[in-house]
Amino acid sequence: MSASPPISFAARDSKHAIEEGMLFAPKFDEHGLMPAMAVDADTGAPLMLAYMNEQSLKMTLELGQAVYWSRSRNQLWHKGATSGEFQEIIDIRTDCDQDALVLRVKQHGGGCCHTKRPTCFYRVVKAADGEALLEPAS
Repeated sequence: MSASPPISFAARDSKHAIEEGMLFAPKFDEHGLMPAMAVDADTGAPLMLAYMNEQSLKMTLELGQAVYWSRSRNQLWHKGATSGEFQEIIDIRTDCDQDALVLRVKQHGGGCCHTKRPTCFYRVVKAADGEALLEPAS
């Protein structure tokens, strides 16, 4: 049994190729990162927003589980490796200019948030009397 070849990304040759082509040519920001929004594959509910670098994106594609780049710890973060709350990748979608991702995932092991909630997006921002307030999401 032979090993799979390493994953490579396409060059960002032209706007047309990026917007209409079928080769993935991700654009990372000046810090080498791109936002990755994880949503529940069944319900579409937002679960969490994290960032990926080239290595974590390649690992995600290879493993079929979400691997992010932790900006606070400055290291790779295989979601669920220590908590058991891993994210199985159903599919990954990119936007028109390939600089943002939506990961449709099946969340395993309970919640995805470090607060032990099922989502990191558990509050709604409201404006009232000139103030921005938070209230629980329904």
